[in-house]
Amino acid sequence: MNHSSEAGAAVYSPLTLKLYDWWVLGVSNRFAWQCSTTEVLQPFFNRHVGNRHLDVGVGTGYYLANADLPLSTEVTLLDLNSSSLEAARQRYGRPGIRVIQHDVFKPFNADHATGYDSISLFYLLHCLPGTMSDKAQVFANLKTRLNENGVLFGATILGDEAGHNGFGNKLMTVYNKKGIFGNRSDSVAGLREALALHFKDITVEVKGKVALFTARSPLA
Repeated sequence: MNHSSEAGAAVYSPLTLKLYDWWVLGVSNRFAWQCSTTEVLQPFFNRHVGNRHLDVGVGTGYYLANADLPLSTEVTLLDLNSSSLEAARQRYGRPGIRVIQHDVFKPFNADHATGYDSISLFYLLHCLPGTMSDKAQVFANLKTRLNENGVLFGATILGDEAGHNGFGNKLMTVYNKKGIFGNRSDSVAGLREALALHFKDITVEVKGKVALFTARSPLA
């Protein structure tokens, strides 16, 4: 089955991006997904971001902007949505940012850069269509961009097995119906299996209804 990240990306218009930090990173993370942006997600990002970094599914650029990265850090932004890319580029605000508009389900062209120290996928996987097995194609594509000692890391909202509260269930129903989310069947086991297909060393930790993951040592 062919998949595209277009539906999940389409929701991020200039208007919705202005509301994103308040609604998603503030209200939803705290009350629905029970995973604090400031106490859990931002520190997780800070621990793993490297000197040459590829940010995939950029949102508003919140994590990059709040990471207090060294001036030597080389940042590339990758997203299918041009509004998200521009919002993140402006927010991060440093010169020399590279921007790539690309569908993560598609292989990279030969001229795309490789050798990244870190690749982040924050709140991307749950926006993609298909099962976690389908989403493993994203890992297959991105592992080719890492250097041999690099780390791919991210966070994703789990599906029905997570046991969402009333607020979370309402958001899950609405977002999946509209195609903003595609995560009803996303599970910890499924995420582990998808990562293990493409990386030797993986970790998955659950905070609230969110899975935090790392993946190192790409498999051939």
